[in-house]
Amino acid sequence: MKDNPSAESSRRAQWRPSCSLDMLRLRAIALTAVRDFFRDRGYLEVETPLLSHDIVVDAHLEPFSLQISEASEERLYLQTSPEAAMKRLLAAGSGSIYQITRSFRAGEIGARHNPEFTMIEWYGVGDTFQDQMKFVEELIGAVVDRCVQISNLCTGAAQLRKPYHSLPYDQCFERALGMTVQDLPDEELQRLVMDRTGYEVPADSTQQFGFQRDDLLNLLLAECVEPTMGRQQPEFMTHYPISQAALAVACDDVPGTACRFELYVNSLELCNGYQELSDADELQRRDTTQNIIRTQNGRSTLPGASLMLDAMRHGLPPCSGVALGFDRLLMAMTDSHDIREVTAFTL
Repeated sequence: MKDNPSAESSRRAQWRPSCSLDMLRLRAIALTAVRDFFRDRGYLEVETPLLSHDIVVDAHLEPFSLQISEASEERLYLQTSPEAAMKRLLAAGSGSIYQITRSFRAGEIGARHNPEFTMIEWYGVGDTFQDQMKFVEELIGAVVDRCVQISNLCTGAAQLRKPYHSLPYDQCFERALGMTVQDLPDEELQRLVMDRTGYEVPADSTQQFGFQRDDLLNLLLAECVEPTMGRQQPEFMTHYPISQAALAVACDDVPGTACRFELYVNSLELCNGYQELSDADELQRRDTTQNIIRTQNGRSTLPGASLMLDAMRHGLPPCSGVALGFDRLLMAMTDSHDIREVTAFTL
């Protein structure tokens, strides 16, 4: 059988970058704008290890791990975010800091995900989460303003320049579903999931299948709520259930919620922000809960971030932190629908 010439040609072309060279130039311009923005506001740029014995415990994020050597069963983790090490710097007195780094999350691949991606993470000492929502708006505005002057690829800039809006988590669900969910009994929540998503949820799902209330809420979020977010203008979702914000402080003004926000533009989530928890004992309790959920969902337990805990016991200053997906910001700015359009190479 003769080789297929078109298939052979396609294979040979796979060495090429997935995005255009003009897009790579735009990335460089945007990164310069990011650094200028943080420098002008007195933030220190830092670098922290991508590999560590420590890993922040999250029930829904799966890290890559590797064995140190054939002679040792000891494992290192590629960081899902630089949070643990950056908080050690904060406790050491660094002041407000930021980092542009690579982060790694296993199993996340698709039009909006790549297992390896570029993240901008920062911590504003003395800031509330509301302060950081304004900071995010100013940062994105500065990047957009710089890029539109130089590149004609910024076809999504107009949407990012609109006034930013915020809406609490429960009200986002009410707008999309016609009802609030945070106080909804479990049985009614299960029926709502089946009615709105078509996903069959057994009555005894928690005991037999590892489902948690937050799993059901996240399913509704992904299927019904996120498609409505940020359609008219950039939109922050705020006041998440405390169970969905392991490293955030509780909100005093809205019981049962956390000082957490996410930003959406045209249903695309761009960033996640917390007013940071500083109580190490509370973090240990939450880590235990997260590992229990991981076990119930068939995942391995994680060791946690012991050095971060030690730093928090030494004293983490009051601060708010944000993790922003740089690739996704470029997607929103250029109205791209696949992460391959804004990155040189993907998995």
